[in-house]
Amino acid sequence: MSFSEADVQGALKNLIDPNTRKDFASGKSLKNIKISGNDVSFDLMLGYPAQSVWGEIRATVEAHLKAALPGVGNVNANVTSKVVSHAVQHGAKLVDGVKNIIAVASGKGGVGKSTTAVNIALALAAEGARVGMLDADIYGPSQPTMLGISGQPATDGTLMEPMTNHGLQAMSIGFLIANDDTPMIWRGPMVTQALDQLLRQTRWDDLDYLVVDLPPGTGDIQLSLAQQVPVTGAVIVTTPQDIALMDARKGLKMFEKVGIKIVGIVENMSTHICSKCGHEEHIFGAGGGEKMCADYNTELLGNLPLDIRIREQTDSGKPTVVADPDGNIAKTYKQIARRIAVKIAEMSQSHSTVFPKVVVQNT
Repeated sequence: MSFSEADVQGALKNLIDPNTRKDFASGKSLKNIKISGNDVSFDLMLGYPAQSVWGEIRATVEAHLKAALPGVGNVNANVTSKVVSHAVQHGAKLVDGVKNIIAVASGKGGVGKSTTAVNIALALAAEGARVGMLDADIYGPSQPTMLGISGQPATDGTLMEPMTNHGLQAMSIGFLIANDDTPMIWRGPMVTQALDQLLRQTRWDDLDYLVVDLPPGTGDIQLSLAQQVPVTGAVIVTTPQDIALMDARKGLKMFEKVGIKIVGIVENMSTHICSKCGHEEHIFGAGGGEKMCADYNTELLGNLPLDIRIREQTDSGKPTVVADPDGNIAKTYKQIARRIAVKIAEMSQSHSTVFPKVVVQNT
């Protein structure tokens, strides 16, 4: 029985990608369909990094086609990923060497924002993306400790080389101050200027994503940063507790006011898992993240537990995604990271790098 490219496309219209929640044929991911006798081969180029599930996607697609096309022979799906640049808020100057910037924010401190940010960055890297981490918490930089990085960055007098560990490029004011006990007694304008220098005077090397760990709160500093940093999308971290959710709502509204798209919400410390008996309990309440998402028409990207291993691993300089890459918590971080990448891939593309620069000169 013979079949055509249209038959292959039609079959894949009935198969849903669990990451995008859309079928494999509707987008532009299906390419180079080739039919040789009864054998079929094609490329499936995903718009998000998903290295850890390429094999799973390949097996699912191939099995689906064998069932949907009677008489088909060998099916070969070549699954790859490609990340492109997407639009940022109006008026923000782009950063050299960076395709997309993901801001991770919280309305208040103590909800695990920095821990969530570094594990999301590591999860994106684990999925095959080129990723950087910018520690924008000038008053309380924690990423050097979390990433297990010490020392100062090399510089040529103009640009600083990012520090690296666990496959991430990183920059933080913590790399530049004398010691861990030095307080940053700076007023707002000094903080925003320092962040702008860390962002734009670092030689970022071809990043698909730069994750920016913003300082907690929704004051003048956060507003200035949100306006200056060219953000593709923002992720809000909260706990289920009512007080944390109140402040998370303020953070969400702040981004909306400056024209930054909300990717979604991560509910941290959703449940507590006892390290002795494994009992799970909602000590900070339940359902708060879901209700906030319903109120603001945004997505709950995932729920993370209050687990002593997350704290211990992050404090040791090896966050969960690298300390226990095959564990359940790391899998949750990777699911959240893939969903963030999918949501960004669905945003409008930036065409700023497509058009050539016009140079007028005397000849």
